[in-house]
Amino acid sequence: MEVDFIDNINEYGENVVRLFNFDKYEAIKFRDLIKDTIVKRKQKLILSQVDFIETHNCNLILGLFKTDEGIFSVDDKTFYCALTVEGYHNMLKLIEPFCVKDSKGYQYLYDIDNPTDFLFAPAATR
Repeated sequence: MEVDFIDNINEYGENVVRLFNFDKYEAIKFRDLIKDTIVKRKQKLILSQVDFIETHNCNLILGLFKTDEGIFSVDDKTFYCALTVEGYHNMLKLIEPFCVKDSKGYQYLYDIDNPTDFLFAPAATR
């Protein structure tokens, strides 16, 4: 599993942080990390510290927030995914199909009016 940031993906100046290049077993491990670290223990999840995730041009930190804000960054290097517990429960539902079987599909992990999307794309490459 890898994570990177792609700037200006369209004419609206939108961006994407993507988790990509993984199989169903890594999807299961990622899902379980969100459940255990964020939902149950209410702690932040720093992807650069996860042994099966390779970071490229960014680091992503997932954490709880009072409202669903999505992904933001101050420096385009460290990104924060700020969602409510309900937002992470929804994310877990969106990840679940990738835990059942290997897929070439993709899924955006939230639907928030925010300039940076969060893309979950197992078959994507660099």
